[in-house]
Amino acid sequence: MVGASNATRPERSPQVVDVVRARRGAEEAWRGASRGPARLPDSVYSVVLPIYNEEENIGELYRRLTPVMESLGEPYEVIFVDDGSADASAERVRALHLSDARIKLVRLGRNFGHQAAISAGMDVACGRAVVVMDADLQDPPEVLPAFIAKWREGYEVVYAVREKRKETALKRAAYHTFYRLLKRLADIDIPLDSGDFCVMDRRVVDLLGAMPERNRFVRGIRAWVGFRQIGVPCERGCRQAGEPKYTLGKLMRLATDGLVSFSYVPLRLASIMGFVISAVAFALALWTVYEKIVHPDYIAGFTTIVVAMSLLGGIQLITLGIIGEYIGRIFDEVKGRPLYTVREALGFDEHV
Repeated sequence: MVGASNATRPERSPQVVDVVRARRGAEEAWRGASRGPARLPDSVYSVVLPIYNEEENIGELYRRLTPVMESLGEPYEVIFVDDGSADASAERVRALHLSDARIKLVRLGRNFGHQAAISAGMDVACGRAVVVMDADLQDPPEVLPAFIAKWREGYEVVYAVREKRKETALKRAAYHTFYRLLKRLADIDIPLDSGDFCVMDRRVVDLLGAMPERNRFVRGIRAWVGFRQIGVPCERGCRQAGEPKYTLGKLMRLATDGLVSFSYVPLRLASIMGFVISAVAFALALWTVYEKIVHPDYIAGFTTIVVAMSLLGGIQLITLGIIGEYIGRIFDEVKGRPLYTVREALGFDEHV
């Protein structure tokens, strides 16, 4: 019987075989990441700096960051990730590399976004502790020793908690609302007012790198992996020079990624709205029947019909939009495209 069942078993199509192989490869990568890095790191610390048109800030950032890292007394590397800059940012980093081999550069093929640039930097970082911070000096390098001290106490993730923001009132209100809404709706505990500025242990970085999702919300998946985490209060400064790269539209997209990636509440709200509207419609139908029986001359108003149809149409469009956000992200994941492409890597070993 066993031989008969094997003889009649249908063969898998090439597409199914590819999917199985990809899944097995992802599982092996995940297991390998959970066991730790396959090679010993050359640096104790890696500083990942995503940049996009930051030529005016690179020199001052290097001047302030270098004494802070040297004061730690251990080897380090600084990785600038050029996210498709149109200015001379890459040239500024190359000039720094000529005088300081600890400065390294990764140039992405185009502008893939801030979260993808952070991921690219973490993928090539080899330090036992990886620092992620913005290059516009809103994240002050001078607080890094306090972060490192917490990491040495055994915390795998040390993140900044922004006590004050030197932003416009509109942005401050938007950030305040978003973080509290996300904390209430998310399925995991994402700390309030915590951005991407952090220090992560090698094990956490490897786990994040092994996660295959494309629509990344780094501070969210950082909280998802768990381990010992602690926040360090700090004041977020003003941008040193240049224009902010996170426009209101980009912030809205990032907020949508955070909500959709870590909460099913929007879908549940769509279902709840459907039940509520159905209940209201049923109640109105009963009321109309009652009016017809009690007042035979009752004529339903045209305005009521128009309002009811508009309300139902609006609810349907909102529901379709919510479902579309989730389906769109499923589509991105199924395509399996790489998170980014690399145009140039400067200062790395051959394995990178």
